Amino acid sequence: MRKSSFAPGILFLIFALTLPAFILAQQNRSARRATPPDRPAPTTGANGKGVVTSPMIKSDLAEALGVIQSNHIDGKKLDYNSVFKSSITGMLSVLDPHSTYFDPIEYASFRTEQRSEYFGIGATIEDLREGTDVNTYIRATFPESPAHRAGLRFGDKILEVDGQSMKGKTYPDVRKFLLGPRGTTVKVTVEHPADKSKQTVSIVRDAVSLPSIAQAYMLRPGVGYVGMTGGFNLTTADEFDQALRFLHGKGMNMLVLDLRGNRGGLLIQAVRVANTFLQRGQMIVTQKGRFRDSSQSYAAVNENPDKVPVVVLVNGETASAAEIVAGALQDHDRALIVGETTFGKGLVQFPFQLDYDSALLLTIAKYFTPSGRLIQRDYSGGGTYNYYFPGGLAADKSSQANPQKSGPETQTDMGRTVYGGGGIAPDETVKPGTISGAERHLRDVLFAFALELTTGKVQGFDAYRIQRPIDFEHDLVSEDYPVTDALFNQLKKFAGSKPIFKVTPEQLEKSRAYAERQLRYNLLSAAYGFRTATQVFNDADPQISKAVDAMPRARELAQAASRARVRG
Repeated sequence: MRKSSFAPGILFLIFALTLPAFILAQQNRSARRATPPDRPAPTTGANGKGVVTSPMIKSDLAEALGVIQSNHIDGKKLDYNSVFKSSITGMLSVLDPHSTYFDPIEYASFRTEQRSEYFGIGATIEDLREGTDVNTYIRATFPESPAHRAGLRFGDKILEVDGQSMKGKTYPDVRKFLLGPRGTTVKVTVEHPADKSKQTVSIVRDAVSLPSIAQAYMLRPGVGYVGMTGGFNLTTADEFDQALRFLHGKGMNMLVLDLRGNRGGLLIQAVRVANTFLQRGQMIVTQKGRFRDSSQSYAAVNENPDKVPVVVLVNGETASAAEIVAGALQDHDRALIVGETTFGKGLVQFPFQLDYDSALLLTIAKYFTPSGRLIQRDYSGGGTYNYYFPGGLAADKSSQANPQKSGPETQTDMGRTVYGGGGIAPDETVKPGTISGAERHLRDVLFAFALELTTGKVQGFDAYRIQRPIDFEHDLVSEDYPVTDALFNQLKKFAGSKPIFKVTPEQLEKSRAYAERQLRYNLLSAAYGFRTATQVFNDADPQISKAVDAMPRARELAQAASRARVRG
Protein backbone atom coordinates (compact mmCIF):
# COMPACT_ATOMS: atom_id res chain seq x y z
CA MET A 1 0.00 0.00 0.00
CA ARG A 2 1.24 3.46 -0.86
CA LYS A 3 0.65 6.85 0.68
CA SER A 4 -0.49 9.17 -2.07
CA SER A 5 -0.37 12.85 -2.71
CA PHE A 6 -3.50 14.36 -4.26
CA ALA A 7 -2.64 13.60 -7.89
CA PRO A 8 -4.59 10.40 -8.64
CA GLY A 9 -2.33 9.14 -11.45
CA ILE A 10 -3.75 5.59 -11.34
CA LEU A 11 -3.46 3.29 -14.34
CA PHE A 12 -5.68 0.21 -14.37
CA LEU A 13 -5.12 -2.80 -16.62
CA ILE A 14 -8.45 -3.52 -18.31
CA PHE A 15 -9.54 -6.81 -19.81
CA ALA A 16 -12.99 -6.38 -21.36
CA LEU A 17 -15.07 -9.07 -23.04
CA THR A 18 -17.22 -7.41 -25.68
CA LEU A 19 -20.31 -9.63 -25.63
CA PRO A 20 -22.39 -7.72 -28.21
CA ALA A 21 -19.90 -8.20 -31.06
CA PHE A 22 -19.54 -11.92 -30.36
CA ILE A 23 -23.24 -12.58 -30.03
CA LEU A 24 -24.19 -10.70 -33.16
CA ALA A 25 -21.66 -12.76 -35.08
CA GLN A 26 -23.29 -15.96 -33.79
CA GLN A 27 -26.95 -15.09 -34.38
CA ASN A 28 -27.55 -17.02 -37.58
CA ARG A 29 -25.90 -20.19 -36.32
CA SER A 30 -27.60 -20.01 -32.91
CA ALA A 31 -31.06 -19.32 -34.31
CA ARG A 32 -31.07 -22.65 -36.14
CA ARG A 33 -30.52 -24.66 -32.97
CA ALA A 34 -33.52 -26.26 -31.30
CA THR A 35 -31.50 -28.10 -28.66
CA PRO A 36 -28.00 -27.51 -27.30
CA PRO A 37 -25.19 -29.50 -28.94
CA ASP A 38 -23.30 -32.19 -27.15
CA ARG A 39 -20.41 -30.72 -25.28
CA PRO A 40 -17.69 -32.09 -23.04
CA ALA A 41 -18.50 -32.42 -19.37
CA PRO A 42 -17.17 -29.45 -17.40
CA THR A 43 -14.04 -29.83 -15.37
CA THR A 44 -14.48 -30.08 -11.62
CA GLY A 45 -12.86 -27.86 -9.04
CA ALA A 46 -11.70 -28.74 -5.57
CA ASN A 47 -15.18 -28.06 -4.20
CA GLY A 48 -16.70 -30.69 -6.50
CA LYS A 49 -18.71 -28.14 -8.46
CA GLY A 50 -18.58 -27.62 -12.22
CA VAL A 51 -16.33 -24.84 -13.44
CA VAL A 52 -18.05 -22.43 -15.81
CA THR A 53 -15.68 -21.12 -18.47
CA SER A 54 -15.83 -17.97 -20.56
CA PRO A 55 -16.44 -19.85 -23.86
CA MET A 56 -19.37 -21.69 -22.23
CA ILE A 57 -20.90 -18.39 -21.12
CA LYS A 58 -20.56 -16.86 -24.57
CA SER A 59 -22.04 -19.93 -26.22
CA ASP A 60 -25.01 -20.01 -23.84
CA LEU A 61 -25.73 -16.34 -24.33
CA ALA A 62 -25.61 -16.62 -28.08
CA GLU A 63 -27.79 -19.70 -28.02
CA ALA A 64 -30.35 -18.10 -25.68
CA LEU A 65 -30.59 -15.08 -27.93
CA GLY A 66 -31.19 -17.33 -30.93
CA VAL A 67 -33.98 -19.20 -29.17
CA ILE A 68 -35.61 -15.94 -28.17
CA GLN A 69 -35.44 -14.60 -31.72
CA SER A 70 -36.97 -17.73 -33.16
CA ASN A 71 -39.67 -18.47 -30.60
CA HIS A 72 -40.65 -15.44 -28.50
CA ILE A 73 -43.84 -13.73 -29.64
CA ASP A 74 -41.90 -10.47 -30.13
CA GLY A 75 -38.62 -12.10 -31.03
CA LYS A 76 -38.34 -10.18 -34.30
CA LYS A 77 -38.72 -6.84 -32.51
CA LEU A 78 -35.87 -7.20 -30.04
CA ASP A 79 -34.20 -4.03 -28.79
CA TYR A 80 -30.64 -5.34 -28.74
CA ASN A 81 -29.36 -2.49 -26.59
CA SER A 82 -31.89 -3.39 -23.89
CA VAL A 83 -31.10 -7.12 -24.20
CA PHE A 84 -27.36 -6.65 -23.82
CA LYS A 85 -27.74 -4.03 -21.12
CA SER A 86 -30.03 -6.22 -19.01
CA SER A 87 -27.68 -9.19 -19.46
CA ILE A 88 -24.65 -7.28 -18.26
CA THR A 89 -26.61 -5.56 -15.49
CA GLY A 90 -27.84 -8.93 -14.26
CA MET A 91 -24.28 -10.25 -14.20
CA LEU A 92 -23.08 -7.26 -12.19
CA SER A 93 -25.98 -7.41 -9.75
CA VAL A 94 -24.60 -10.59 -8.13
CA LEU A 95 -21.32 -8.79 -7.32
CA ASP A 96 -22.38 -5.74 -5.32
CA PRO A 97 -25.06 -3.02 -5.43
CA HIS A 98 -22.79 -0.34 -6.90
CA SER A 99 -21.16 -2.00 -9.90
CA THR A 100 -23.16 -1.04 -12.96
CA TYR A 101 -23.17 -0.82 -16.74
CA PHE A 102 -23.54 2.38 -18.77
CA ASP A 103 -24.73 2.25 -22.35
CA PRO A 104 -23.24 4.96 -24.63
CA ILE A 105 -25.89 7.56 -23.79
CA GLU A 106 -25.66 6.93 -20.05
CA TYR A 107 -21.88 6.98 -20.11
CA ALA A 108 -21.85 10.32 -21.93
CA SER A 109 -24.25 11.69 -19.30
CA PHE A 110 -22.07 10.27 -16.50
CA ARG A 111 -18.97 12.01 -17.85
CA THR A 112 -20.88 15.26 -18.25
CA GLU A 113 -22.05 15.15 -14.63
CA GLN A 114 -18.48 14.55 -13.48
CA ARG A 115 -17.68 17.92 -15.06
CA SER A 116 -20.40 19.54 -12.89
CA GLU A 117 -22.60 20.43 -15.83
CA TYR A 118 -25.36 19.27 -18.13
CA PHE A 119 -26.61 20.35 -21.54
CA GLY A 120 -29.90 22.18 -21.74
CA ILE A 121 -31.42 25.64 -21.35
CA GLY A 122 -30.61 26.24 -17.65
CA ALA A 123 -33.93 26.80 -15.90
CA THR A 124 -35.87 25.29 -13.01
CA ILE A 125 -39.47 24.42 -13.85
CA GLU A 126 -42.52 23.43 -11.82
CA ASP A 127 -46.05 22.13 -12.28
CA LEU A 128 -49.18 24.06 -11.44
CA ARG A 129 -52.24 21.84 -11.11
CA GLU A 130 -55.53 23.65 -11.53
CA GLY A 131 -58.20 21.01 -11.11
CA THR A 132 -57.65 18.48 -13.87
CA ASP A 133 -55.34 20.79 -15.83
CA VAL A 134 -51.59 20.55 -15.42
CA ASN A 135 -49.21 23.19 -16.80
CA THR A 136 -45.49 23.71 -16.36
CA TYR A 137 -43.96 27.09 -15.56
CA ILE A 138 -40.51 28.61 -15.42
CA ARG A 139 -39.60 29.06 -11.77
CA ALA A 140 -36.13 30.55 -12.18
CA THR A 141 -33.15 30.60 -14.53
CA PHE A 142 -29.48 30.05 -13.76
CA PRO A 143 -26.83 32.76 -14.05
CA GLU A 144 -25.59 33.21 -17.63
CA SER A 145 -27.70 30.29 -18.82
CA PRO A 146 -29.30 30.13 -22.30
CA ALA A 147 -32.75 30.54 -20.73
CA HIS A 148 -31.59 33.63 -18.83
CA ARG A 149 -30.09 35.15 -21.97
CA ALA A 150 -33.33 34.40 -23.85
CA GLY A 151 -35.30 36.45 -21.32
CA LEU A 152 -37.34 33.65 -19.73
CA ARG A 153 -38.60 34.58 -16.26
CA PHE A 154 -40.56 33.38 -13.27
CA GLY A 155 -44.13 32.53 -14.23
CA ASP A 156 -43.67 31.97 -17.96
CA LYS A 157 -45.99 29.10 -18.89
CA ILE A 158 -44.39 26.58 -21.27
CA LEU A 159 -46.93 25.97 -24.03
CA GLU A 160 -44.88 24.16 -26.67
CA VAL A 161 -41.41 22.77 -27.21
CA ASP A 162 -40.38 22.41 -30.85
CA GLY A 163 -44.01 22.72 -31.85
CA GLN A 164 -45.24 19.95 -29.57
CA SER A 165 -47.82 20.87 -26.95
CA MET A 166 -46.76 20.57 -23.31
CA LYS A 167 -50.29 20.91 -21.95
CA GLY A 168 -51.01 18.20 -19.42
CA LYS A 169 -47.37 17.16 -19.10
CA THR A 170 -45.67 17.25 -15.72
CA TYR A 171 -42.33 18.97 -15.32
CA PRO A 172 -40.19 15.78 -15.51
CA ASP A 173 -41.72 15.10 -18.93
CA VAL A 174 -41.24 18.68 -20.09
CA ARG A 175 -37.63 18.59 -18.91
CA LYS A 176 -36.87 15.73 -21.30
CA PHE A 177 -37.89 17.94 -24.22
CA LEU A 178 -35.68 20.81 -23.03
CA LEU A 179 -32.51 18.71 -22.60
CA GLY A 180 -30.39 17.84 -25.61
CA PRO A 181 -26.92 17.89 -27.17
CA ARG A 182 -24.83 20.99 -26.79
CA GLY A 183 -25.16 23.39 -29.71
CA THR A 184 -28.58 22.19 -30.83
CA THR A 185 -31.52 24.59 -30.98
CA VAL A 186 -34.81 24.17 -29.19
CA LYS A 187 -37.84 26.39 -29.82
CA VAL A 188 -39.81 27.16 -26.68
CA THR A 189 -43.21 28.82 -26.82
CA VAL A 190 -44.23 30.51 -23.58
CA GLU A 191 -47.12 32.59 -22.30
CA HIS A 192 -46.06 35.57 -20.22
CA PRO A 193 -48.12 35.88 -17.01
CA ALA A 194 -48.47 39.67 -16.99
CA ASP A 195 -50.40 40.11 -20.23
CA LYS A 196 -50.96 36.51 -21.44
CA SER A 197 -48.99 37.27 -24.60
CA LYS A 198 -47.29 34.37 -26.37
CA GLN A 199 -43.69 34.28 -27.52
CA THR A 200 -41.56 31.66 -29.23
CA VAL A 201 -37.85 31.87 -28.50
CA SER A 202 -35.07 29.87 -30.15
CA ILE A 203 -32.55 28.75 -27.54
CA VAL A 204 -29.23 27.13 -28.31
CA ARG A 205 -28.57 24.45 -25.72
CA ASP A 206 -25.31 24.89 -23.88
CA ALA A 207 -23.41 23.60 -20.88
CA VAL A 208 -25.23 24.55 -17.69
CA SER A 209 -23.29 24.57 -14.46
CA LEU A 210 -24.28 22.06 -11.77
CA PRO A 211 -22.28 23.37 -8.83
CA SER A 212 -21.49 21.14 -5.90
CA ILE A 213 -22.22 24.03 -3.56
CA ALA A 214 -25.76 25.30 -3.85
CA GLN A 215 -25.45 27.92 -1.11
CA ALA A 216 -22.74 29.77 0.79
CA TYR A 217 -23.92 32.55 3.09
CA MET A 218 -23.92 33.75 6.68
CA LEU A 219 -26.59 32.07 8.80
CA ARG A 220 -26.06 34.70 11.46
CA PRO A 221 -23.15 36.93 12.49
CA GLY A 222 -20.03 34.78 12.73
CA VAL A 223 -21.70 31.56 11.52
CA GLY A 224 -21.14 30.58 7.90
CA TYR A 225 -23.11 27.96 6.01
CA VAL A 226 -21.99 25.90 3.02
CA GLY A 227 -24.61 23.70 1.37
CA MET A 228 -22.48 21.08 -0.40
CA THR A 229 -25.40 19.04 -1.69
CA GLY A 230 -24.53 18.66 -5.39
CA GLY A 231 -22.08 15.74 -5.25
CA PHE A 232 -18.28 15.61 -5.49
CA ASN A 233 -17.34 16.51 -9.05
CA LEU A 234 -14.30 17.98 -10.77
CA THR A 235 -14.96 21.49 -9.42
CA THR A 236 -15.97 20.65 -5.83
CA ALA A 237 -12.76 21.49 -3.96
CA ASP A 238 -12.25 24.71 -5.91
CA GLU A 239 -15.84 25.74 -5.22
CA PHE A 240 -15.29 25.00 -1.53
CA ASP A 241 -12.13 27.11 -1.37
CA GLN A 242 -13.97 29.99 -3.01
CA ALA A 243 -16.92 29.66 -0.63
CA LEU A 244 -14.65 29.71 2.44
CA ARG A 245 -12.82 32.81 1.21
CA PHE A 246 -16.18 34.51 0.67
CA LEU A 247 -17.43 33.59 4.15
CA HIS A 248 -14.21 34.55 5.90
CA GLY A 249 -14.56 37.91 4.19
CA LYS A 250 -17.98 38.20 5.81
CA GLY A 251 -16.52 37.58 9.27
CA MET A 252 -17.09 33.82 9.61
CA ASN A 253 -15.57 32.21 12.72
CA MET A 254 -17.77 29.07 12.77
CA LEU A 255 -18.92 26.85 9.90
CA VAL A 256 -21.90 24.59 9.22
CA LEU A 257 -20.98 22.20 6.38
CA ASP A 258 -24.18 20.64 5.04
CA LEU A 259 -23.64 17.25 3.36
CA ARG A 260 -27.27 16.11 3.59
CA GLY A 261 -28.42 14.52 0.36
CA ASN A 262 -24.87 14.50 -1.04
CA ARG A 263 -24.50 11.09 -2.69
CA GLY A 264 -20.78 11.33 -3.32
CA GLY A 265 -18.66 11.28 -6.45
CA LEU A 266 -14.92 11.66 -6.95
CA LEU A 267 -12.80 10.38 -4.08
CA ILE A 268 -9.94 12.80 -4.74
CA GLN A 269 -12.30 15.77 -4.35
CA ALA A 270 -13.41 14.46 -0.96
CA VAL A 271 -9.76 14.17 0.05
CA ARG A 272 -9.12 17.78 -0.97
CA VAL A 273 -12.14 19.05 0.99
CA ALA A 274 -11.14 17.16 4.16
CA ASN A 275 -7.56 18.39 3.72
CA THR A 276 -8.84 21.94 4.29
CA PHE A 277 -9.27 21.29 8.01
CA LEU A 278 -6.61 18.66 8.79
CA GLN A 279 -2.93 19.02 9.63
CA ARG A 280 -0.21 17.57 7.42
CA GLY A 281 0.20 13.85 8.08
CA GLN A 282 -3.29 13.21 9.41
CA MET A 283 -4.83 10.33 7.50
CA ILE A 284 -7.96 11.08 5.47
CA VAL A 285 -8.85 7.75 3.89
CA THR A 286 -7.26 4.41 3.03
CA GLN A 287 -8.30 2.52 -0.08
CA LYS A 288 -7.67 -1.24 -0.32
CA GLY A 289 -8.17 -3.21 -3.53
CA ARG A 290 -7.12 -6.42 -5.27
CA PHE A 291 -4.23 -5.02 -7.26
CA ARG A 292 -1.42 -2.69 -6.33
CA ASP A 293 -2.58 0.59 -7.85
CA SER A 294 -6.05 0.25 -6.32
CA SER A 295 -4.58 0.34 -2.80
CA GLN A 296 -3.57 3.79 -1.61
CA SER A 297 -3.62 5.94 1.49
CA TYR A 298 -4.39 9.65 1.39
CA ALA A 299 -3.05 11.88 4.14
CA ALA A 300 -3.45 15.63 4.63
CA VAL A 301 -0.74 17.86 3.19
CA ASN A 302 -1.93 21.12 4.71
CA GLU A 303 0.64 23.09 6.70
CA ASN A 304 -1.89 25.76 7.66
CA PRO A 305 -5.38 24.21 7.97
CA ASP A 306 -8.48 26.30 8.52
CA LYS A 307 -9.14 26.32 12.28
CA VAL A 308 -12.78 27.41 12.40
CA PRO A 309 -15.05 25.13 14.48
CA VAL A 310 -17.03 22.89 12.13
CA VAL A 311 -20.36 21.10 12.44
CA VAL A 312 -21.14 18.68 9.61
CA LEU A 313 -24.78 17.93 8.80
CA VAL A 314 -25.55 14.44 7.43
CA ASN A 315 -28.56 12.24 6.76
CA GLY A 316 -29.47 8.89 5.22
CA GLU A 317 -28.70 10.17 1.73
CA THR A 318 -25.18 11.27 2.63
CA ALA A 319 -23.03 8.67 0.89
CA SER A 320 -19.66 7.66 -0.52
CA ALA A 321 -17.29 10.63 -0.97
CA ALA A 322 -19.43 12.71 1.40
CA GLU A 323 -18.99 9.99 4.03
CA ILE A 324 -15.22 10.12 3.52
CA VAL A 325 -15.26 13.79 4.54
CA ALA A 326 -17.58 13.24 7.50
CA GLY A 327 -15.65 10.15 8.64
CA ALA A 328 -12.24 11.82 8.46
CA LEU A 329 -13.35 14.90 10.39
CA GLN A 330 -15.14 12.78 13.00
CA ASP A 331 -12.26 10.34 13.51
CA HIS A 332 -9.82 13.21 14.07
CA ASP A 333 -12.34 15.01 16.33
CA ARG A 334 -12.06 17.97 13.99
CA ALA A 335 -15.83 18.36 13.53
CA LEU A 336 -19.02 17.44 15.29
CA ILE A 337 -21.44 15.38 13.18
CA VAL A 338 -25.12 16.28 13.53
CA GLY A 339 -28.24 14.81 11.90
CA GLU A 340 -28.98 11.18 11.02
CA THR A 341 -26.89 8.10 10.26
CA THR A 342 -25.43 8.21 6.76
CA PHE A 343 -26.15 5.74 3.96
CA GLY A 344 -23.10 3.50 4.47
CA LYS A 345 -21.21 3.17 1.17
CA GLY A 346 -17.61 2.16 1.64
CA LEU A 347 -16.89 0.85 -1.87
CA VAL A 348 -14.85 2.55 -4.60
CA GLN A 349 -15.82 2.34 -8.27
CA PHE A 350 -13.72 2.91 -11.37
CA PRO A 351 -15.08 3.32 -14.93
CA PHE A 352 -13.69 0.77 -17.39
CA GLN A 353 -14.49 1.92 -20.91
CA LEU A 354 -15.72 -0.77 -23.31
CA ASP A 355 -16.27 -0.82 -27.04
CA TYR A 356 -19.05 1.29 -28.58
CA ASP A 357 -18.49 4.04 -25.96
CA SER A 358 -20.13 2.03 -23.18
CA ALA A 359 -18.54 1.39 -19.79
CA LEU A 360 -18.50 -0.74 -16.67
CA LEU A 361 -18.49 1.19 -13.41
CA LEU A 362 -16.84 -1.55 -11.38
CA THR A 363 -16.10 -1.80 -7.66
CA ILE A 364 -12.33 -2.14 -7.36
CA ALA A 365 -11.67 -1.34 -3.69
CA LYS A 366 -13.02 -0.69 -0.22
CA TYR A 367 -12.16 2.45 1.70
CA PHE A 368 -11.53 2.86 5.42
CA THR A 369 -11.76 5.95 7.62
CA PRO A 370 -8.69 7.07 9.62
CA SER A 371 -9.71 5.01 12.66
CA GLY A 372 -9.97 1.91 10.47
CA ARG A 373 -13.72 1.85 9.99
CA LEU A 374 -15.27 0.21 6.96
CA ILE A 375 -18.63 1.95 6.94
CA GLN A 376 -20.12 -0.15 4.11
CA ARG A 377 -23.54 -1.49 5.07
CA ASP A 378 -24.28 -5.18 4.58
CA TYR A 379 -25.52 -6.23 1.14
CA SER A 380 -25.16 -10.00 1.46
CA GLY A 381 -28.79 -11.01 1.45
CA GLY A 382 -32.03 -9.23 0.65
CA GLY A 383 -31.54 -7.91 -2.85
CA THR A 384 -30.92 -4.50 -4.30
CA TYR A 385 -34.30 -3.09 -3.31
CA ASN A 386 -33.85 -4.00 0.35
CA TYR A 387 -30.32 -2.58 0.24
CA TYR A 388 -31.50 0.85 -0.88
CA PHE A 389 -34.84 0.81 0.96
CA PRO A 390 -34.43 -1.35 4.07
CA GLY A 391 -37.84 -2.13 5.43
CA GLY A 392 -39.55 -0.61 2.39
CA LEU A 393 -40.30 2.95 1.35
CA ALA A 394 -42.77 3.47 4.19
CA ALA A 395 -40.44 2.22 6.92
CA ASP A 396 -39.70 4.43 9.89
CA LYS A 397 -35.94 4.72 9.61
CA SER A 398 -35.63 6.04 13.15
CA SER A 399 -37.09 2.82 14.55
CA GLN A 400 -34.53 0.54 12.91
CA ALA A 401 -31.56 -0.90 14.72
CA ASN A 402 -28.90 1.70 15.40
CA PRO A 403 -26.08 1.11 12.88
CA GLN A 404 -23.75 2.91 15.26
CA LYS A 405 -23.54 -0.21 17.41
CA SER A 406 -23.80 -2.91 14.78
CA GLY A 407 -20.23 -3.10 13.50
CA PRO A 408 -16.63 -3.28 14.73
CA GLU A 409 -15.66 -0.75 17.35
CA THR A 410 -12.84 1.79 16.85
CA GLN A 411 -11.80 5.02 18.53
CA THR A 412 -11.33 8.61 17.42
CA ASP A 413 -8.12 10.50 18.21
CA MET A 414 -9.60 11.56 21.56
CA GLY A 415 -10.76 8.03 22.40
CA ARG A 416 -14.42 8.43 21.54
CA THR A 417 -16.00 5.16 20.42
CA VAL A 418 -17.25 4.91 16.84
CA TYR A 419 -18.49 1.94 14.85
CA GLY A 420 -18.20 0.59 11.33
CA GLY A 421 -20.51 -1.58 9.30
CA GLY A 422 -23.46 0.73 8.76
CA GLY A 423 -22.70 4.30 7.83
CA ILE A 424 -21.48 7.11 10.06
CA ALA A 425 -23.63 7.74 13.11
CA PRO A 426 -23.88 11.40 14.15
CA ASP A 427 -22.49 12.67 17.42
CA GLU A 428 -25.86 14.33 17.97
CA THR A 429 -28.96 12.81 16.39
CA VAL A 430 -31.62 15.22 15.18
CA LYS A 431 -34.68 14.37 13.09
CA PRO A 432 -35.41 16.53 10.05
CA GLY A 433 -38.31 18.88 9.70
CA THR A 434 -41.27 17.39 7.86
CA ILE A 435 -43.98 18.68 5.54
CA SER A 436 -47.42 17.21 6.13
CA GLY A 437 -49.79 16.13 3.43
CA ALA A 438 -52.03 19.07 4.29
CA GLU A 439 -49.13 21.46 3.79
CA ARG A 440 -48.15 19.92 0.46
CA HIS A 441 -51.74 20.44 -0.65
CA LEU A 442 -51.18 24.21 -0.36
CA ARG A 443 -48.31 24.44 -2.85
CA ASP A 444 -50.41 25.02 -5.96
CA VAL A 445 -52.52 27.83 -4.50
CA LEU A 446 -49.37 29.49 -3.11
CA PHE A 447 -47.64 29.33 -6.49
CA ALA A 448 -50.74 30.68 -8.25
CA PHE A 449 -50.97 33.59 -5.78
CA ALA A 450 -47.27 34.33 -6.27
CA LEU A 451 -47.92 34.61 -10.02
CA GLU A 452 -50.63 37.19 -9.29
CA LEU A 453 -48.34 39.15 -6.97
CA THR A 454 -45.26 39.20 -9.19
CA THR A 455 -47.26 40.40 -12.20
CA GLY A 456 -48.85 43.28 -10.25
CA LYS A 457 -52.39 41.92 -10.31
CA VAL A 458 -53.01 42.20 -6.56
CA GLN A 459 -54.16 45.72 -5.75
CA GLY A 460 -52.31 47.49 -2.97
CA PHE A 461 -49.21 45.28 -3.23
CA ASP A 462 -47.27 46.90 -6.05
CA ALA A 463 -44.03 46.45 -4.10
CA TYR A 464 -44.28 42.71 -4.82
CA ARG A 465 -44.41 43.18 -8.57
CA ILE A 466 -41.26 41.61 -10.07
CA GLN A 467 -40.82 42.23 -13.78
CA ARG A 468 -37.05 42.40 -14.07
CA PRO A 469 -34.21 39.93 -14.60
CA ILE A 470 -33.09 37.89 -11.61
CA ASP A 471 -30.49 39.54 -9.37
CA PHE A 472 -28.24 36.58 -8.64
CA GLU A 473 -25.77 38.58 -6.51
CA HIS A 474 -28.24 39.76 -3.91
CA ASP A 475 -27.52 39.13 -0.22
CA LEU A 476 -30.84 38.19 1.35
CA VAL A 477 -32.15 40.20 4.31
CA SER A 478 -35.32 39.77 6.36
CA GLU A 479 -36.90 42.86 4.79
CA ASP A 480 -36.95 41.25 1.32
CA TYR A 481 -40.55 40.48 0.32
CA PRO A 482 -41.93 39.82 3.81
CA VAL A 483 -45.26 38.06 4.22
CA THR A 484 -47.15 40.59 6.34
CA ASP A 485 -50.53 40.11 8.02
CA ALA A 486 -52.11 42.18 5.27
CA LEU A 487 -50.54 40.04 2.55
CA PHE A 488 -51.55 36.82 4.28
CA ASN A 489 -55.15 38.04 4.54
CA GLN A 490 -55.07 38.77 0.82
CA LEU A 491 -53.82 35.22 0.22
CA LYS A 492 -56.79 33.82 2.13
CA LYS A 493 -59.19 35.91 0.04
CA PHE A 494 -57.51 34.63 -3.12
CA ALA A 495 -57.86 31.01 -2.00
CA GLY A 496 -61.51 31.56 -1.15
CA SER A 497 -62.15 32.92 -4.63
CA LYS A 498 -60.43 29.96 -6.37
CA PRO A 499 -62.38 26.78 -5.49
CA ILE A 500 -60.41 24.94 -8.17
CA PHE A 501 -57.53 24.59 -5.67
CA LYS A 502 -59.79 23.20 -2.92
CA VAL A 503 -58.04 25.23 -0.22
CA THR A 504 -59.99 27.12 2.43
CA PRO A 505 -58.83 30.18 4.39
CA GLU A 506 -59.05 28.02 7.50
CA GLN A 507 -56.58 25.53 6.06
CA LEU A 508 -54.13 28.32 5.30
CA GLU A 509 -54.44 29.72 8.80
CA LYS A 510 -53.85 26.29 10.33
CA SER A 511 -50.64 25.87 8.31
CA ARG A 512 -49.64 29.52 8.42
CA ALA A 513 -45.95 29.07 9.21
CA TYR A 514 -45.46 26.77 6.22
CA ALA A 515 -47.63 28.88 3.92
CA GLU A 516 -45.66 32.03 4.73
CA ARG A 517 -42.32 30.34 4.07
CA GLN A 518 -43.47 28.75 0.81
CA LEU A 519 -45.02 31.99 -0.48
CA ARG A 520 -41.89 33.97 0.36
CA TYR A 521 -39.79 31.28 -1.33
CA ASN A 522 -41.83 31.76 -4.51
CA LEU A 523 -41.36 35.52 -4.43
CA LEU A 524 -37.64 35.30 -3.72
CA SER A 525 -37.20 32.77 -6.55
CA ALA A 526 -38.62 35.34 -8.96
CA ALA A 527 -36.41 38.11 -7.63
CA TYR A 528 -33.12 36.42 -6.74
CA GLY A 529 -33.17 32.82 -8.03
CA PHE A 530 -34.01 29.58 -6.29
CA ARG A 531 -30.63 29.12 -4.58
CA THR A 532 -31.01 32.35 -2.66
CA ALA A 533 -34.70 31.65 -2.06
CA THR A 534 -33.93 28.32 -0.37
CA GLN A 535 -32.46 30.20 2.57
CA VAL A 536 -36.00 30.78 3.91
CA PHE A 537 -36.37 27.03 4.51
CA ASN A 538 -32.99 26.85 6.25
CA ASP A 539 -34.20 29.41 8.78
CA ALA A 540 -36.77 26.90 10.07
CA ASP A 541 -34.66 23.75 9.69
CA PRO A 542 -34.31 21.96 13.06
CA GLN A 543 -31.08 20.21 12.03
CA ILE A 544 -29.42 23.50 11.03
CA SER A 545 -30.62 25.08 14.28
CA LYS A 546 -29.08 22.21 16.23
CA ALA A 547 -25.84 22.58 14.27
CA VAL A 548 -25.56 26.20 15.37
CA ASP A 549 -26.35 25.28 18.98
CA ALA A 550 -23.66 22.55 18.87
CA MET A 551 -20.87 24.94 17.83
CA PRO A 552 -19.42 25.37 21.36
CA ARG A 553 -19.05 21.60 21.67
CA ALA A 554 -17.45 21.42 18.21
CA ARG A 555 -14.97 24.12 19.23
CA GLU A 556 -14.05 22.37 22.49
CA LEU A 557 -13.59 19.04 20.71
CA ALA A 558 -11.32 20.46 18.01
CA GLN A 559 -9.25 22.41 20.54
CA ALA A 560 -8.77 19.33 22.74
CA ALA A 561 -7.69 17.26 19.74
CA SER A 562 -5.23 19.98 18.69
CA ARG A 563 -3.70 20.14 22.16
CA ALA A 564 -3.36 16.36 22.22
CA ARG A 565 -1.47 16.39 18.90
CA VAL A 566 0.94 19.02 20.21
CA ARG A 567 1.63 17.00 23.35
CA GLY A 568 2.02 13.85 21.27
